Amino acid sequence: MITETLAESADAWLCERAEVVRCAHDDPGLDGPLGEAEGLVVRTYTIVDEAFLDRAPKVKVVGRAGVGLDNIDLQACKRRGVRVVHTPDANTQAVVEYVFALMLDHYRPCTDLPTRADAQTFHGLRKTEVGKQLDQLTLGIVGFGRIGKRLGCVAHALGMNLKVCDLLPEAELRKAVDYPFDFVDHPALYAGCDIVSIHVDGRAENRQMVDASALKHLRDDCLFINAARGMLHDSEALSDWAKAHPQAQVILDVHDPEPPPGSYPLYGLANVRLLPHIASRTFEALDNMSWVVRDVVKVLEGREAEHAAV
Repeated sequence: MITETLAESADAWLCERAEVVRCAHDDPGLDGPLGEAEGLVVRTYTIVDEAFLDRAPKVKVVGRAGVGLDNIDLQACKRRGVRVVHTPDANTQAVVEYVFALMLDHYRPCTDLPTRADAQTFHGLRKTEVGKQLDQLTLGIVGFGRIGKRLGCVAHALGMNLKVCDLLPEAELRKAVDYPFDFVDHPALYAGCDIVSIHVDGRAENRQMVDASALKHLRDDCLFINAARGMLHDSEALSDWAKAHPQAQVILDVHDPEPPPGSYPLYGLANVRLLPHIASRTFEALDNMSWVVRDVVKVLEGREAEHAAV
């Protein structure tokens, strides 16, 4: 059973090997086909918890076409003997490219020439469109997993200074990369960086980790980027901070909930940019994530999955 869209190639491959039923996660008629499903393929918005599993008594494997498993209760699946598979490195490159595009867009403004620009307009833009080079800036990476490490690699190649904080020991992180970085705690990273980009997972203790107490350490002109999970920032506190620091810039690709409600405190602020959760939306990444179907079929056939979380 597929509850959200897959790439055509992976969908067709699965149809050659299994009887496939499609039903949206919020379809009122979900229970009928769900009750017969042995395998389940989901993306972001299907919440697989105890209540959902009660409605899916025959399910043996849940395939998450993506990286994070925030929408899947892993312990509930484990108790029921349900395997959970995903695609942990499917969108790393897409997210890294996206975050750097946001940085460059902010620090290297580019205004198109209007049609038949006169000399005053042409030379005026040349005078005002002056940016900063990334190699003069310090990037802080909060969370040094797959995406954080790749982000650091690109930043180093561009000549940026790097500060990193993570739960894992410094020695372990240094073994995983071949470029230099400063390993610091959260306050030191926030205070010492021109740009802060968040890349931690969705565990409960990370909820609203970027709160008022964290934000007070940020530089007045910091560029703050969250393209990881909306639950990581405190929207009220971030709104207050953005209002108090007009030279700063906040760019959020993720929100909690999605879409953000009309009361979202970050709407309408001149130095806050809100984007519709598109960091991983490349054709290549979407295709990579959809191929979770390979592991779903392996489990259903009694074979070992390549990327099993449970």
